[in-house]
Amino acid sequence: MRDFYAPSSPMPLDQASGLRRLFAGARQRVLPIAANPHVAFSGVVLDHVTAALVARGHRVLVVDAADRSPAPPEMSIIDLAGCIEPLSAQVGYLAARGLPVAYVDTRGSASGFLDAIAEAAPQADAVLLHANATDLARMFMRRAARPMLLGGDHPESIKHAYAACKLLAQRCRLMTFDLLLAADPASRRAPQIAERLASCADGFVGAVLHDWAVIDPASGPRDAPAVALDRLVAAQMALADDAAPFVAGPRAAAALRTN
Repeated sequence: MRDFYAPSSPMPLDQASGLRRLFAGARQRVLPIAANPHVAFSGVVLDHVTAALVARGHRVLVVDAADRSPAPPEMSIIDLAGCIEPLSAQVGYLAARGLPVAYVDTRGSASGFLDAIAEAAPQADAVLLHANATDLARMFMRRAARPMLLGGDHPESIKHAYAACKLLAQRCRLMTFDLLLAADPASRRAPQIAERLASCADGFVGAVLHDWAVIDPASGPRDAPAVALDRLVAAQMALADDAAPFVAGPRAAAALRTN
């Protein structure tokens, strides 16, 4: 298991080795998840999303960089690859609390952290990046993505999810989002919660809630992924590689100026 996430050599062994590393990084998809301190089961949600990606044949690196995530090892700045913990042949885990800030440049961008991840784990074609909205905003200033918002079956968590949506829309012009809702699949409130969040995002920010999925905190990640979650992760992995910044339309631009 270790060889999949083994630390890479400081320099390519030859030209072909360098090209393989370059193209491995180009195929890597980063799936941002906005951390939410009001969701008690965020770890379970990460496990389910990871399992859904693995079920589709992807190699996944989970980068856990939220405020309440574990601190990284002291060697993380020197050898990021060596700090990745192999959980299985398909899954690696990186404790990364506070690491994005270490990569902030003079323009306030932390996109260098994403480059470092690609260099540390070029074999991973899916990076599940769990971080606070403020850190995500620094990392995705010039990158396209559809952030996934975390929510639960109570108002404070949805308020926080909306705040993350608003911040990312204002700072990065990211205007489409998905919702991962930790709740009982039988809850009648779940569709209402998603509808309310979608309405607020559209009405006040000009953003769109593209899709949403309920994740049952009581179920195990080894269970078959729910249809909605499988659909959501498939769409995330199929997003176009568009590095151009989003340009808000008239309605969205007006909303961003007034909210």
